[in-house]
Amino acid sequence: MPELPEVETMRRGLLPVVGAVIADVARPPCACRPITIEPELTAFRRRVVGRTIVAIDRIGKRVVVRLSSNDCIIFEPRMTGLVLIADPPGAEHLRLRVDLEGFEQPLLFWDRRGLGSVRLLSPAEYAVRLGPEKIGPDALTLTAEQLQQALGGSQREIKPALLDQKRLAGVGNLYASEVLHLAGVHPQKRCDRMTTAQWRRVHEQLLHVLEEAILYEGSTLGDGTYRNALNQSGGYQNHHRVYDREGDLCRRCGQATIERIVQTQRSTFFCPACQTKR
Repeated sequence: MPELPEVETMRRGLLPVVGAVIADVARPPCACRPITIEPELTAFRRRVVGRTIVAIDRIGKRVVVRLSSNDCIIFEPRMTGLVLIADPPGAEHLRLRVDLEGFEQPLLFWDRRGLGSVRLLSPAEYAVRLGPEKIGPDALTLTAEQLQQALGGSQREIKPALLDQKRLAGVGNLYASEVLHLAGVHPQKRCDRMTTAQWRRVHEQLLHVLEEAILYEGSTLGDGTYRNALNQSGGYQNHHRVYDREGDLCRRCGQATIERIVQTQRSTFFCPACQTKR
């Protein structure tokens, strides 16, 4: 968290700064452990000041700010990072400020837990770090056939497999649980034992869940950390069917209660009636 819907929501919220010229970059005082910012600030500033923001893109779970120099600023939120063009949730976790000519509000990177990063990459560095060998196809662009081809030969369980960013970019723990529930696939089903019909259902619900979550501007969970680019909460948490609902009655079948298991050290939520092991 944030996952694809949250980062895509941030990206769309940042679109007003396209065309702006970067006036300065600063690292505000922060008593928390420092995040990774590459290169060091003096070199970072030298390469971006005076450059125009020509596009705001996304690759997987990262926001990509493209500059007129062809360099890119990559914001990786990880667990609690936010990219904002509004006042942050609190000044104590503000990590980077990008001042823009003609804009009263700067572009900000805020990170409560300090696990995120900001990297300025040249086109060659971008290709090495974020090329197709490192980041798989975006979850919103993959076909059902491509999804099956990417994961179908694996002996891994389907839930952890969906989180493999080298195979499928953007899906995280929350949305994988939601997708598999709607697809009627047990999270422990091995990829190589899934049928083509099951892969098609997973793909259909993958698109449905991600697009629906984007419509509601992502999920703001109980800790309230995730906010969109304007520091407003998302709304998709009110539509979760299984995630973080252990012990609650399934909203789909109305018969069984949601269960929780741990897969690769992460919580998975599912309905034992809707998602049988058979």
